[in-house]
Amino acid sequence: MEDVCSNHERRTSLKMSYNPFDITKVWYHKDFPLIEVGELVLNRNPENYFAEVEQSAFTPAHVVPGIGFSPDKFLQGRLFAYGDAQRYRLGVNYNDIPVNKAHCEVNDYHRDGFMRTDGNYGREVAYTPNSQNVWAAQPDVMEPPLKLEGALYRFDPKDDPTDNCFEQGGKLYRLLDKKHREIIIMNTANNMNSVTKNIKYRHAVHCLKADLEYGEEMSKALKLDFNKVKELAKLSNDELNKVTSKDNI
Repeated sequence: MEDVCSNHERRTSLKMSYNPFDITKVWYHKDFPLIEVGELVLNRNPENYFAEVEQSAFTPAHVVPGIGFSPDKFLQGRLFAYGDAQRYRLGVNYNDIPVNKAHCEVNDYHRDGFMRTDGNYGREVAYTPNSQNVWAAQPDVMEPPLKLEGALYRFDPKDDPTDNCFEQGGKLYRLLDKKHREIIIMNTANNMNSVTKNIKYRHAVHCLKADLEYGEEMSKALKLDFNKVKELAKLSNDELNKVTSKDNI
């Protein structure tokens, strides 16, 4: 969930022409160099496939202090879904299975449950706040809150007039050499053979908005009137969908 107003303001301050939290966009390494945070070393083969492979459980919610979560919709969904799937597949105490257990001591509020085989925190209290100085929260390692302004509502990139949805597609096309440009044109045209003409026009318009050559070559491959494609490209998305409805083409 991303708020349109605050999203505009953040992108403006960063001088970005696209919404970085739109899952159809990529983050250019030139603008956002990768930062090495560690290494995952595979130094041996599993000795027991079930114990060390089939029972392994991964989730993006497992992070060390200092790493936060972006508002990326896919990530936000996976933060819940991955752990939920592991609890269903391996049980509520899947983090205590040796292959998943942390090497350092980790304390959380989770107790009891199926297949709990350790001391289960003994007689310690199981609630917070309490007067025994246990289970105290650590705000210094908590994820900082996401600053938002304006009304929070479901965000749709097509409703954002400042989000250039075609820029990255054009850059990717121009990175391809002539041979691979021809391949992508040919494959797309072949796959769209049975598609109605109005949809072909919409696709050609999208290609043109990404790159002039891309739009022209796609129009040729789909046997469309390129002059008409150029006229349609001047329309808004809603106008394009209306003009290229099945009854109008």
